[in-house]
Amino acid sequence: MTMPAATALEILDRLRARDLDVHLAGGWGIDALLRRQTREHRDLDLLHRAEQEIAVLQALDDFRETENARPVRFVLTRDDGAELDLHPLHFAPDGSATQAADDHGGTFAYPAACFVTGEIAGTPVPCISVAQQLYFHRGYEPRPHDVADMRELRAQFQVSTEF
Repeated sequence: MTMPAATALEILDRLRARDLDVHLAGGWGIDALLRRQTREHRDLDLLHRAEQEIAVLQALDDFRETENARPVRFVLTRDDGAELDLHPLHFAPDGSATQAADDHGGTFAYPAACFVTGEIAGTPVPCISVAQQLYFHRGYEPRPHDVADMRELRAQFQVSTEF
């Protein structure tokens, strides 16, 4: 199953209609920065405020939890195959945030400036910055789509990537 742009926007609309603060990461987050779809996506990576998690789950009541890797992340799947990879963030008063990196107290840092706006199919969407995407795309063996995503970021933003 793939995650088409229309489905990604439908999910974002549902969450925003309830004033829930989410940002795209992963492949759709990169395509939002590029303002064009570069490849098919298997899922939608969403960063959400940890304190809004119950409301997020209520807004997505047609999804069921299919993987629990809390405190880092969890996966929701809908009967039509749509898959969401959710990442709870803990925000500080200055707008920065942290995400658990493991269950031993490690964290990923999100500077306040990394929360930006991109675009999917002409619609503005909240996402994370090029710099934050680069931060998460290092220190591991890349899959073919990771290599393609970094190639697109290099071409459009003249940035250096690890692979």
